[in-house]
Amino acid sequence: MGSLLAAGLVDGGRNGHAGDRELPPRALYQDQLRQMKQLGQNLPPAVLLPVLRSQVSNVIGLASRCAGVTRSGLLITASRFVEYIGWMAQENGDEAMALHATAEAVDLARAGGDEHLADYALVRHALITYYNGEAARTVALAQQAQHSAAPPRVRGLAAQREAQGHALLGDERACGRALDRAREQLALEGDFSGDAVLGTTQLLDPVSMVSGWCLYDLGRPREAADVLERECRHIAPHALSTRMRYGIRRALSLASAGEVESSCETARELLSFMTVIPSATVRTDGMRLDREWSRFRGNAVVRSLRPVLANALSSGN
Repeated sequence: MGSLLAAGLVDGGRNGHAGDRELPPRALYQDQLRQMKQLGQNLPPAVLLPVLRSQVSNVIGLASRCAGVTRSGLLITASRFVEYIGWMAQENGDEAMALHATAEAVDLARAGGDEHLADYALVRHALITYYNGEAARTVALAQQAQHSAAPPRVRGLAAQREAQGHALLGDERACGRALDRAREQLALEGDFSGDAVLGTTQLLDPVSMVSGWCLYDLGRPREAADVLERECRHIAPHALSTRMRYGIRRALSLASAGEVESSCETARELLSFMTVIPSATVRTDGMRLDREWSRFRGNAVVRSLRPVLANALSSGN
């Protein structure tokens, strides 16, 4: 990907350019990215990654033949494709590729005149450290992304990630303050209808959902389960990956609260999704769920579902 950028754009877009009116609109590629993100809700990351890489090559190749705002816009669009490659790589269990792709996305965005993807890249990096249990590092990266020049959406997403880091540290007050900042900043975000939105678009109220997520890490699983149940009702039926992610966390919260049969009922349908759409991040909570269920191994429902969960956990390996 880096070689494409070096080879195709080193001339700064000066030679052999097509005129703006001869080119397909940038919106076409943005629509394609939105469609691929929808596919990412229903397909294994390993299936989608080659398609995304091919499209990045197409967009960068076209940008190399353009000048001015057309070239800049295509480079920024390419950066959003590559940023999504980073997320799919993380979901595929390849953290090194995820970090590399995110860095490539920042380079492409800067080549197109967008300096703010670098701030969002810190939020993405903080997600990796969060899943690795590096709470202090997660907080530090998220705080770094919240400088005053960053767009409100990026600051809001960064504050959410900071809250998750504080929750891992057991600092409930700092977690709550970060969630308040997240809600305030996300309320200020502008109209993204003409651009690729950074972060999830599948949650009606992301701050409330993250609040439920944090409650589990803060040792309040019963409250976490209630919040997650309420927010999960708003996830669209087609968003299987998102339903799986937050539903498994709810099942984990219920099991931690001792409500094992409710946990099993919540997880039953989701386990089939885990087999069809392997996810490294969901697998993290799935392994925690298995440990919680092991405390109730004498329960008949648990005995029937633990082999299904074990199969789902091994499906992406």
